[in-house]
Amino acid sequence: MFEVLEKILSGSGGDFADIRYEVMQETAISFSGKELTALSANATDGYVVRALNKGGMASVAFTKQAEAGTAIKSALENATLFAKNTAKPIRLAKTEAVQDTFSPKLGEDPRQVSMAEKMELVKKYNDIPLAQAKVVNTAIGYSEVHRRKYYLNSEGSRIQEDLITTSIRGLITAKEGHLTQNIRVGIGGSDGFGSIRGQEQHFEKQTKLVLDLLQAQPVKSGVYRCIINPSLAGVFAHEAFGHFSEADIIETLPAMRQRMKLGNRLGSGILNIIDDATRPGQLGFYKYDDEGVPVRPIQLIKEGVLVGRLHSRRTAVEFDEPFSGHCVAEDYRYAPIVRMGTTYIEPGENSFNDLLQITGDGLYLLDAKGGQTAGENFTFGANYGYEVKNGRADRMVRDINISGNLYQTLMDIKAVGNDLELSKTGGCGKGQTNIRSCNGGPHIIIDNLVVGGI
Repeated sequence: MFEVLEKILSGSGGDFADIRYEVMQETAISFSGKELTALSANATDGYVVRALNKGGMASVAFTKQAEAGTAIKSALENATLFAKNTAKPIRLAKTEAVQDTFSPKLGEDPRQVSMAEKMELVKKYNDIPLAQAKVVNTAIGYSEVHRRKYYLNSEGSRIQEDLITTSIRGLITAKEGHLTQNIRVGIGGSDGFGSIRGQEQHFEKQTKLVLDLLQAQPVKSGVYRCIINPSLAGVFAHEAFGHFSEADIIETLPAMRQRMKLGNRLGSGILNIIDDATRPGQLGFYKYDDEGVPVRPIQLIKEGVLVGRLHSRRTAVEFDEPFSGHCVAEDYRYAPIVRMGTTYIEPGENSFNDLLQITGDGLYLLDAKGGQTAGENFTFGANYGYEVKNGRADRMVRDINISGNLYQTLMDIKAVGNDLELSKTGGCGKGQTNIRSCNGGPHIIIDNLVVGGI
């Protein structure tokens, strides 16, 4: 394949060019209640070429090799046109050429498991909640994505990398009288099919939770000291903070760039946040980004102080900071953009029981349930929670929303647990979809958290 890509780029001209070719295989199985609603497997492929010339850069996606000449010509013409109409020429940070072939270690390759066996596994998990009379519906599906990427650039890089992701995720809905409640289920990862075997306990636990929610009381609105669990802590780290660590998000926002200046104190002294996509077996794991740059761990916050940022080769020059290997595309239809890999709050020293004792009276909130951010402010839902009284978890509560200001909330983090967990079914919708984006954290305590309820 590389011979083909070299031939395509050979007549590109300009100052720089790269090309990415991908073959993507997808398998999907889904149930709605007892009904099998999808059973499919397909393969697609395509190319993205980028050209840099005289300070302008452009990309073109195409699906047929015969279109390569036209695509290269269009990318170069568009880059030249862009250069004539911009006051700030685009430059790329210098990198060393890389030649490598990489495939992750898999406990069990999902491509070697039959469709019939995959369907039976999904059906078995789906049947667990449906065995309960108060469960009125399920929407549970299997997803498998295998991307084989070939990357080549005019500087001599030549990289082949496989990315393989499997997951089973969905929603369980229960009803009693006029009250309806639902809860999410999710298992998976990028370390093979074995990560989704033997997960009956997860579906049993989530089924019990959704039934318990039918008996729970709505939370009383107020301002609380709260323990939030690793799922909610991870979503907070990703959504409320993480996107401001992506250099392309803030580069055209002067006020935000000033606020997010390296060396600024953003949070309490016990807070440490890192993006480490080099952790093998995790959902967000990869070796090279879609510019052919090796990804490396980036400490974002150290003891409350902003110390790092996520970059592409272009934004690294813009900010005069080191590139990081975080320029990632959804697939062959897109040019890459700056994306998080595996972003999480690092664990501290407190046990969960310590956190309960420190909280005293407050709330224990679990599992993210949607949400949104607007500048510095955020609003997230929590799937369920418990009142905390005298250092003990008490009755269950539901219908929970939390909101606040990012920077004040970072300062209000009062204790950090020692029980790091990373998400099994991540994802991010920034501009493009990235199913491999991963987040997590330990249990943490946040003071003065605004909780909406009744």
